[in-house]
Amino acid sequence: MVTGADLNENEAKKKTLACPICYDPLIWNGDPVFSVDSTPRSILKCGICKKVYSGNENHLDLTVTSGSKKYGEYRPASSELFRLPLVSFLYERGWRQAFTIWGGFPGPEREFELMRDYLKPVIGGTIIDASCGSGMFTRLFAKSGLFSLVVALDFSESMLKQSYDYIKQEENISKENLILVRADIARLPFASSSIDAVHAGAALHCWPSPSAGVAEISRILRPGGVFVATTYIVDGLYSYIPFLSPIRQNIAQFSGSHLYLSERELRELFTTCGLVDYTCIRNGRFVMMSARKPE
Repeated sequence: MVTGADLNENEAKKKTLACPICYDPLIWNGDPVFSVDSTPRSILKCGICKKVYSGNENHLDLTVTSGSKKYGEYRPASSELFRLPLVSFLYERGWRQAFTIWGGFPGPEREFELMRDYLKPVIGGTIIDASCGSGMFTRLFAKSGLFSLVVALDFSESMLKQSYDYIKQEENISKENLILVRADIARLPFASSSIDAVHAGAALHCWPSPSAGVAEISRILRPGGVFVATTYIVDGLYSYIPFLSPIRQNIAQFSGSHLYLSERELRELFTTCGLVDYTCIRNGRFVMMSARKPE
């Protein structure tokens, strides 16, 4: 049974979704329950530009090009790779596990435990799992019961479908207060200062413009909101390879992937985008970073 209090809470949550063109809160026309099953049937409209956004089988499509039938734009190879159904299928069937071997990634459960200390100040709020992939962290956030709303966000339609399929297969995960959203990390469909926490696992190095993505995250975080991210750093002996810096620029231009050569680079990325209190944890090449939006 849906109570009046539930409806008021849902209405407050819906105001966080915004037009990715105008950043004005979207007018929501749909089920009163904020859930995996109800949001794909919803229709949203921007009160300023009048653009209409709708669900797409298992997620809300809140990209700028949502609804376009012929128009499309070139995406870097790293972005297009993760839109392939085969890669989405393989992601939790060996792809992500390989990160432990070559990158020192501790694994989803251990990474979740590490980030819990960073997320303590925002427990009970809304968290976005940015570049959620197949949703391994989305499911951990949802099952933890620590957040009032979990948003699984990715640009890849096939990753969102894989995430949806995994969620539906799990019996001990609530389908309420959990939604899937397709969006561009450089044009996030959320109102400014409306989100309590953002997580981006093994994602920064895949974004076409990491600075644009982190700046957007800084914009949508509430004052005191927390950003936690993981990636890898190619330092140590690798830092002595001649011409590594210009080589990585060529790699970035060709593939869209970014190589980080030092912790200082990542600290500057966060601080230049308006975040403070940067801290990190290392394990080999793996690094987990956290920072917050100033109060």
